Amino acid sequence: MTSKYRRIVLKLSGEALAGKGGFGIDHQTVLPICYSIKNCVELGAQVGIVVGGGNFWRGRTSGKMDHTRADHMGMMATVINALALEDALEEVGVPARVQTAIPIQTVAEPYSRDEAVRHMEAGRVVVFGCGTGCPFFSTDTTAALRAVEVGADIVLKATMVDGVYDKDPHKHPDARRYDTVSFSQVLTQQLSVMDMTAASLCRDNGLPVLVFDLSDPENICRAVRGENIGTIVKEV
Repeated sequence: MTSKYRRIVLKLSGEALAGKGGFGIDHQTVLPICYSIKNCVELGAQVGIVVGGGNFWRGRTSGKMDHTRADHMGMMATVINALALEDALEEVGVPARVQTAIPIQTVAEPYSRDEAVRHMEAGRVVVFGCGTGCPFFSTDTTAALRAVEVGADIVLKATMVDGVYDKDPHKHPDARRYDTVSFSQVLTQQLSVMDMTAASLCRDNGLPVLVFDLSDPENICRAVRGENIGTIVKEV
């Protein structure tokens, strides 16, 4: 079996790396994710990853702190996660590189679209850290931006729910899951998929997003194979 997609950008939250503890990095949680990514590479997919930093810091919950400074701290948290993913990927036999939007040459490569594409074409997974490098932009927006820049076929957004619902399934037992939904619906109905900036960027560039459940890390590989999981978000 081969990959349905030539090139993908996987969006992981920082919390996805924390395990049940909810803070920091749990190696036993990260490894199954990396094994699934390894399977994707072996299927022929070129993989980029954007990771959040919420397992260490969230700028939007920083109280009275200056918003710009708080967001810069959040960017540093994503670098910790990116380096952890790079290390875990190499542990399972997948060559990886970290690129950061804010130059930190002693620990990672500075972001370069051309270099990122060359890495992916050579079979290396590229982990993008520091978000967009600018405050006030989410890592969802980063995932959309990097995916458009490197010519990805799709963004795979790993979440703690199995798709997009018309209302919060944790609060409403009658919530209905969509198999497909348009970005226009996401924006007008304010569905919980990604922030409006990210959704608009995907819509305007014809970039689909697959929202799926990461509680089973093998879903990453199932998504790459094109199996029927989660919710596809795209314009009709």
